[in-house]
Amino acid sequence: MANPAIAVPAVATSAKRWLVVGLLTVGVIIAYVDRINLSSALPEIRKSFDLSPGAAGVLLSAFFWSYALLQVPAGWVVDRFGVRWPYAIAFLLWSGVSAATSLVTSLAGLTLVRVLLGIGESIVTPASMRYIRMNFAEKERGLAVGVYMSGTKYGPALGAPLAAYLIQAYNWRLMFVVLGAGCLLWLIPWVVFVRHEGDPVPARSPSAAPERQIGWGQILSSPVMWGTCLATFCYMYFVYFCMTWMPTYFKERHGLSLTNSGWFTFMSFGGMATIAILAGWAADRLIARGYNAVSVRKGFTIAGFILAFSEIIGAFTTSHTLTLFLAVFSLSGLGLATANYWALTQTLMPGRVIGQVAGLQNTAANLAGIAAPWISGLLVQKTGNFNAPLLTIGFWLAIGIGCYVFLVREKYAPR
Repeated sequence: MANPAIAVPAVATSAKRWLVVGLLTVGVIIAYVDRINLSSALPEIRKSFDLSPGAAGVLLSAFFWSYALLQVPAGWVVDRFGVRWPYAIAFLLWSGVSAATSLVTSLAGLTLVRVLLGIGESIVTPASMRYIRMNFAEKERGLAVGVYMSGTKYGPALGAPLAAYLIQAYNWRLMFVVLGAGCLLWLIPWVVFVRHEGDPVPARSPSAAPERQIGWGQILSSPVMWGTCLATFCYMYFVYFCMTWMPTYFKERHGLSLTNSGWFTFMSFGGMATIAILAGWAADRLIARGYNAVSVRKGFTIAGFILAFSEIIGAFTTSHTLTLFLAVFSLSGLGLATANYWALTQTLMPGRVIGQVAGLQNTAANLAGIAAPWISGLLVQKTGNFNAPLLTIGFWLAIGIGCYVFLVREKYAPR
């Protein structure tokens, strides 16, 4: 008899599942393009509205206020009402809001549209993780998560140059219209192809008994949940440092032009996305051969954190070549963890609440989005260089490794 932990459910036999994963990946790429286009337009917006650096910082953080706050409620929505229509409505909202940015005439208006953008995009990760959990068995879930999560890296890599081109060719207002309204075409295949979402695939137990609904008390009392959230914060602290400070780090520490620093940033995130897909696939193959799913995914995740730790060598070397290599190598190496640490959560947590669990995990991820740029900026201001921020990254990565070694263990998972 086939092991239910790796068997493909009836609903998952259709190739449409992979088409939907493709749509989810394109959806998250669009979300990240709409999320970072403000950064590309900020120099021009600051001229138009005469924004101080402090006001610009508030504006850049406004998205995360609502986005982080609504992750768990968004997870409840998709667990209660499914993925198809909540995602479609949210996509319509955030695309319309992004396009409407072109109409604002004040800092208050800009801040409001960024908060609304965060509300719309809050559905993305909980809905996507729920669909994958419902339609992919353990032996193929890593690849599905890897393909989806690659979009969170390809989005910044593609969105920044695209937004910059539109701003240079036209203006920042038209850029928001094109990127916001143009992406609405995505809704057509989404509504057409996303129909039956499936029932939860057994995570790890060979028992044929259906999953029992569990409460928040059991979820929050589990060391797995706390370890996962803290480790996610540690992972994303490094990623958000790279997204926000890496171009400045390349320019001030190594004298690179903005064009060259953009190229190295592209290579770093592109490498991370590609390795995320390959690592998810490789873990799936090992699990399909009978290796323990938890051990395999933890192994890939810890290996990714260890490779990322090489970034702190930049604080102790004067070699520009070595430092630039490590900047690409460390972030790309973290790609070993990208698919597998999210897939591990799906393995250890019950499928019927996976949307809410994904929302809680993504809340931790976006708290790092608030903390990493702020803490790094304070350290650079206080010390005058990037050594302290790099060492701080190493500290958080070490904490993340400890979480997966001591807290994220199968025996601590809610039953």
